[in-house]
Amino acid sequence: MSVFPFTESGDRAERALRRTPESDRDWLLRCYVLRGTDALAGSVITYAVPLLVLTLTHSVMWTGAAFLLEWLPRLAAIVLGGPLVDRHSPQTAVLATSLARGGAALLTLAGMSLGLGVPIVLGFGVIAGMLAEGSFLAVESLGSEASRRAAQSHRVQSRFTAIDQSAALLGPLIGGALLLAGPALLLATVAILSAVTITMALVMHTPRVRLRLVAEHPRERARDALAGGLKGVLGTPALAWLVATLAAANLLSGLLQVSTPITVTRDLHHSTAATGLVWSIAAVASLLAVLATKPAIDRYGLFPVILTSSVITCAAAAGAALAPNLVTYTAAVATLMAAEGAATVALRTARARLIPARRFGATLSVCVLLVLAPLPLAGLLVAVVPANGVRALLFAGAVAVTGATAFCLTGLHRHRHTYEQPAADPADQDQPASQAEAA
Repeated sequence: MSVFPFTESGDRAERALRRTPESDRDWLLRCYVLRGTDALAGSVITYAVPLLVLTLTHSVMWTGAAFLLEWLPRLAAIVLGGPLVDRHSPQTAVLATSLARGGAALLTLAGMSLGLGVPIVLGFGVIAGMLAEGSFLAVESLGSEASRRAAQSHRVQSRFTAIDQSAALLGPLIGGALLLAGPALLLATVAILSAVTITMALVMHTPRVRLRLVAEHPRERARDALAGGLKGVLGTPALAWLVATLAAANLLSGLLQVSTPITVTRDLHHSTAATGLVWSIAAVASLLAVLATKPAIDRYGLFPVILTSSVITCAAAAGAALAPNLVTYTAAVATLMAAEGAATVALRTARARLIPARRFGATLSVCVLLVLAPLPLAGLLVAVVPANGVRALLFAGAVAVTGATAFCLTGLHRHRHTYEQPAADPADQDQPASQAEAA
């Protein structure tokens, strides 16, 4: 894995020292606006593209294909986006991705007016998915810069978290409501949000830290990093079992995400706005679960939280597949998303205890890839089943994932001593990743 020591030129260092509290507050405000508009645009697109395809085609196959094509490029963008953000400033990366996203939305709008329909929407989903991951990495870099500037970094991070959760809450609701007025308004809104993000990126001025790459073979860096990260995952049994557990749960989450527009509009006979409402309620439940999980981990430990969230995830997926009306379906979806939020907190806590700092980045990339890999598989499964078999597919997936999760939990329980408590002797191993993240 490559090392990126930071060196700053004298002129830029002097300008950094001349910053005033007022200028920093103004910069942080712009950073908050940029993150909010970017996160909201990404949230709207993520949930609206499959729904838009379903509205245009009334086809379950095309809806699943849209979800598949949207997520496959995202996995590649996770690997390629980090080095690109490192080589250029985060503002430049946000500016480029926002320009591309706004332009793609306008081109999609023009293509739909010319009658291209589904192909242009699928292309927009592919491009928007890749850009969403690139912009996410860029705004995360800006978040690190904001933490370094602020006197109390934890307040900055809490505000960023609140912005992300608010976008996850409002995105599906806005997307579903806009589709009632037609795809044109939805795409125009995405273009407007991208324009606001572009404006914020243009008016933000941050001294760019020059990166000195220390690597003998830069062209092989990404490949070597992935190989080292995979070795790190496989060499840490508890981490491998944890990733497998979350990947299985993500398959259910993906099946639910791609099938919800179909279930709500076709089986339960409600509008696209109801689909957005379902996801917004689920986002609230997930936020509440995230807030409650950290005290639960402190009191009961990681494994009981992982076990509970896994059982609830499987049961909620089966409940969604059998739900007779919108109320019970919404309750099942909200329960599943809450359990997934709890599992995410458990992953972050275990990750900081299991991954040494010198292999943190590469191992984290592999973990993200493995956990997200079931999402395109979910789109493929929905695409190949008949329209009336989507809920049966969800129920079958819940049964299969229950068995796989039980197997993974057995391995997790066997190695629980490695992640329930941080290592007591730092001299025997690398610096914990949590300390590296704090640094």
